[in-house]
Amino acid sequence: MTEDAGRAVIVWLQQHEAWMPAVVFVLSFGESLALISLLLPATAILLGASGLIGAAGLPFWPAWTAAAAGAALGDVVSYWVGHCCKGAVGRIWPLSRHPDLLPRGHDFFLRWGIGSVFLGRFFGPLRSIVPLVAGICGMPHALFQLANVASALVWATLILAPGVYGVRWLL
Repeated sequence: MTEDAGRAVIVWLQQHEAWMPAVVFVLSFGESLALISLLLPATAILLGASGLIGAAGLPFWPAWTAAAAGAALGDVVSYWVGHCCKGAVGRIWPLSRHPDLLPRGHDFFLRWGIGSVFLGRFFGPLRSIVPLVAGICGMPHALFQLANVASALVWATLILAPGVYGVRWLL
């Protein structure tokens, strides 16, 4: 990106600051939502966006809140899809194209229990599969939510803070 193009993007972000939390929320929700997250490279987009947020001088906390809320809600929806559909969800595209994901997620869930919901957030395809498996296996909702919200708060920090504060430190 040329310097002029970079400045144009930063000015545009500053002029449209009100949209930033909504965009971050949608990306985080999609990144955590079973089936959709397999198609959406939101982690890379959010990492890049965090640098732009920092360069534009936009506030961290609205973006962080939106990222955590989107991630937590995506997992809740995935949990309920698993709870309602059970094993039939494996026949739905795009999971039907990746038949190894559900068994891998199930093995991970059986091995780590509630910790799998927390840890799964930080490992690629497991991010959306573990909440689905937790619903399929009938994990108590309160335990699921405890791990879900805690991991969403940590994940939002790790995905946004380096870009937002790193760019500000460099400028």
